[in-house]
Amino acid sequence: MKLATLILIAVAALAAPPFDTIYYGASYYPEYMPYERVDKDIELMKQAGISIVRVGESTWSSWEPKDGEFQFAWMDRVLDKLNAAGIKVILGTPTYSIPPWMFKKHPDILVTHPTPAPPMTDPYRGTYPGSATPGYYGIRQNMDLTNPDYRRYCERIIRKLMEHYRNHPAIIGYQVDNETGPNGVPIPSVQRQFVERLKEKYGTTDVLNKAWGFVYWGQLVQNWDEFPSRDGILNPGYKLEWERFQQDIVTDFLSWQAKIVREYKRPDQFITHDFVGGIRPTINQPAVAKALDVVAVNPYHTMQDRFDLESISLSGDWNRSLKQAPYLVTETNAQSIGWDSRAQLPPYDGQLRLAAYSHVASGATMVAYWHWHSLHYGQETYWKGVLSHDLEPNRTYAEVSKIGNEFKKLGPELAGLKKDNKVAILASTDSYHTIRFMPFSDKADYMSVLAQMHRALYDLNVESDFVVPEDRDWSRYKVLLVPPLYSAPDDLLTRIAEFVRAGGHVVMAFKSGFTNEFSTVRWTMAPGPLRQAAGFHYQEFTSLPAPVRLSDGSSATAWAEFLVPETAQQVLGYESAFLGKYPAVTRNRFGQGTLTYEGTLLSAETQREMIRGALERAGLTSVDQQLQAAVRVRHGRNAKGRMLHFYLNTSGAAQEFVYPYADGANLHAGAAVGRNSRLTLAPWDLAIVAEGR
Repeated sequence: MKLATLILIAVAALAAPPFDTIYYGASYYPEYMPYERVDKDIELMKQAGISIVRVGESTWSSWEPKDGEFQFAWMDRVLDKLNAAGIKVILGTPTYSIPPWMFKKHPDILVTHPTPAPPMTDPYRGTYPGSATPGYYGIRQNMDLTNPDYRRYCERIIRKLMEHYRNHPAIIGYQVDNETGPNGVPIPSVQRQFVERLKEKYGTTDVLNKAWGFVYWGQLVQNWDEFPSRDGILNPGYKLEWERFQQDIVTDFLSWQAKIVREYKRPDQFITHDFVGGIRPTINQPAVAKALDVVAVNPYHTMQDRFDLESISLSGDWNRSLKQAPYLVTETNAQSIGWDSRAQLPPYDGQLRLAAYSHVASGATMVAYWHWHSLHYGQETYWKGVLSHDLEPNRTYAEVSKIGNEFKKLGPELAGLKKDNKVAILASTDSYHTIRFMPFSDKADYMSVLAQMHRALYDLNVESDFVVPEDRDWSRYKVLLVPPLYSAPDDLLTRIAEFVRAGGHVVMAFKSGFTNEFSTVRWTMAPGPLRQAAGFHYQEFTSLPAPVRLSDGSSATAWAEFLVPETAQQVLGYESAFLGKYPAVTRNRFGQGTLTYEGTLLSAETQREMIRGALERAGLTSVDQQLQAAVRVRHGRNAKGRMLHFYLNTSGAAQEFVYPYADGANLHAGAAVGRNSRLTLAPWDLAIVAEGR
């Protein structure tokens, strides 16, 4: 793929559309229903306060049952009825699952097939099939996204849909594809595109040979015709560039779809794509976001006794940060979920409502469930919707109705939530991949350390944004958390050092700065360009076969670097006859700021204290850190400029605390709340206090 194709993402600065309320809804597939009941569904939706539904992304064979034969009447009647009921619609392009006729004509479009799901190791988390080659029909998202026949059919169905529906008054937005990801299969056509990309980036094989160290094992490439296939490759530089290329395939595909949709859409309509929840380092999500008007995400999470809002917070912080704007939740749990029935754990009473408001507190301007109704057939029979298999109102429907009608009333007060966070986490997809190529542990990796850092902030009731290496301006932040930045160019490391010099406070994990942007180890003393800011050097490191006790009583695990302080001070040491001469954690004052470096894998509790210290030095601690562990608080300013404080009880027991901010009103109760007054939250309940009258 030529890099020139990526100019599709450089559409003139796209701003998120104005959302003046909170949209609340579900994915709706009347074509899946066992009998005709659209009118009944819409009536139930209206009673429940449903204001938006998502349709169409799963039904290519309904839109186009035969090659070139298009049918719209089945959806026309549904959209007309939704419009009459005042329910808005997001229409999806149906490109993530191809119809049988296309496979019969072009079997080479499909490149993978599913493998059995592995056994469950956690009763709260189901497992899902993997994939293998070659490609067989029967599962979704197993296409070669670069296949010219597939692209031709995609463009045709997208244009047909847009021509037919562009002026439908119910449609306020379009979703391009669905949870798109790369397949990573080096079929010949994709391999050829990869080589073309390398020619454009590196120019000559000599440059590539040097950057990747192909001299090792005598693998020097003399010309592009002999460039080897990805199959069998162990070279980290090659593998990293391949992963970047796979990301670009997805970016190009989604940007290409967005460009087509943009030719037709009205000015009052938006374009989105729904990412899988959490951070997905196999996708260049910041690049994809540039082609969208608003980002959407599908965050699922555990329920019942493992109900945990941290995963909601992680997804929200990441997706809000992609455009520094409100985002959409296009799918989340309604009842129990899973591709089989091994992890069927529907929410306790109140948990669905608490989760919905947690999304809003993170900056979501829409919350929608997958899906409205439970399926009676297919792989996702047990991924239950708002309605159970009997399709009648139930316990979940009652709670959804409560939420929906609250959002109808409070939506204008909650919409457009803006954050002014002073803490950021630096997320590096390159480091994710390069550590995966050269792992330091079977039990921890890049993402587990990133999650540990985010969890520490969550436990401390401190909100954060995410930044990526391409971001040039971090000046709005006072604290920067850096998971193992194993692969980074000199420029990025220099910018981190300058952030510290200017007064920022950095907490950085081990392995940072060890390799450059090609995953080639630096030949300068570690930690390379960070040495002055970090205030130490090291030449050795060791795996830790067993935990090693630290001076605070906690344990170091997995990895340890033999740090030799120059200007840095020891924060924690090892209680070990050998390792005891090296610090485990150092802190160095550099310019106006500090850099705390963790030379080993810390426990979650010790990580939290390292981050608490950075927050204190930055002056970012407050009364929020004094709240009991069960109460989470989130803050934001609504579109009207009014400061909102969300208090969330994440436990099954009542919680009481003192409200410390300016006088305001409890939006649900409609009662005044004075500063230093006491608030009580029922189990799984919440309170939203809006400052002022």
